[in-house]
Amino acid sequence: MNSPGVVNYGPEKFNVEMREVEKPSIGADDVLLEVGAVGVCGSDLHQWTAEHSWPVNYPVVLGHEFAGVVAELGKNVHGWREGDRGVSETAAVIDLDSPLTKQGLYNLDPTRKGFGYGVNGAMTRFVRVPARCLHHLPDTLPIEKAGLTEPCCVAYNAVAVNSNIKPGDRVVVLGPGPIGLLCAAIARLQGAEVAVVGLERDRERLAIGEQFGCVSIVDGLEEWSREGDGLGVDGVIDAAGISATLKTALEIVRPAGWVTKVGWGKLPYGHSLDPLVQKNITLRGSFSHNWPIWERVIRLLDTKLLDVEKIMGGVWPLEQWHEAFEKMHSGQIVKAVLKP
Repeated sequence: MNSPGVVNYGPEKFNVEMREVEKPSIGADDVLLEVGAVGVCGSDLHQWTAEHSWPVNYPVVLGHEFAGVVAELGKNVHGWREGDRGVSETAAVIDLDSPLTKQGLYNLDPTRKGFGYGVNGAMTRFVRVPARCLHHLPDTLPIEKAGLTEPCCVAYNAVAVNSNIKPGDRVVVLGPGPIGLLCAAIARLQGAEVAVVGLERDRERLAIGEQFGCVSIVDGLEEWSREGDGLGVDGVIDAAGISATLKTALEIVRPAGWVTKVGWGKLPYGHSLDPLVQKNITLRGSFSHNWPIWERVIRLLDTKLLDVEKIMGGVWPLEQWHEAFEKMHSGQIVKAVLKP
């Protein structure tokens, strides 16, 4: 049985279209998930516009932020029944014997391949999911919100795991995209005073940051960062999609402060890293997430301590994927959700 799917079929710009996708067959350790909701990620847009910097296994069904209902179980799968609701991690292919995997850091396994670029993703009716990737959903968490668990996990890892935030810290988030806004929301949960920085065209997105209790900055970043003792902010989360923002981060952070880089940017940095040395700054990257992060984020979503409804710009049927992509790409909305 075939179903329509949103397929990235080549490396050129706009090589994405609806195509018939064969229903996946599953192995003994897999689950066949009927997709209930799939979020549109900035990486989906980057593959659509051919601005990505990672290898893609063409043709591939897009979509790695998804939740659904178990339709079929592999013979070795335990703890799940047909009809159960689940949300999936993104590490579709990992080396189970890797030292990193054995440490629980399979997100950093160099052989890792994710849904939506390495293997077929969830912008279709059915997706094959290794059972190890699947988390149970509380009955009280709507499927559309559960579909956005993955970007929340990216933000949680960047902020709560890889950054050093204490209540009362002053933190700047560069970039008001979905990840930046979620990073800001989690930093607020940790008790930080947070400013989200964007461009003039980002005014509507910055307003969403204000709903999370953040300050919006288009102009005057240097002044805000120097408030207090004048030495700079305690930390910076760089969630912008370019490398050059790291220069700004190093300029505004105080000596002995920290910078966490979570945004991807394929262009060269092009600046001296001397401020990193001179100011004794801790610089750290943050990539993906692992099992305990997912369990915590699901609780945050279910209790509404982290309210993703603020970033949801609408829900579209899968057939209207192009409209959803366009609205996100143009900045009209922060996050689109598709329903197959």
